[in-house]
Amino acid sequence: MREQRRLYPKEFKTESVELLLSSDREPKELAESLGITPNMLHRWKREFLASKENAFPGNGIIGDPQERELHDLKKELRNIQEERDILKKALAIFSKQTL
Repeated sequence: MREQRRLYPKEFKTESVELLLSSDREPKELAESLGITPNMLHRWKREFLASKENAFPGNGIIGDPQERELHDLKKELRNIQEERDILKKALAIFSKQTL
């Protein structure tokens, strides 16, 4: 059977990285005490240092505000295009009935 992937909250990741940055402990020792792998801790550190505010956005959550706005606008455009297509089909159906 396949082992289920464990998810960690943003606060846990942030606190783990801050603990790594502020302590003199070895990353391997710290990771073992937290119950995670050293590679995971290093990856979290890299993500945290790259973008502190937008680090660890979560599943499917877009961190960058501009990317989020673009995503929302594309979604709205798809909805409007779908409504337009429905109205075109309805117009065609009602136009044929009046003849």
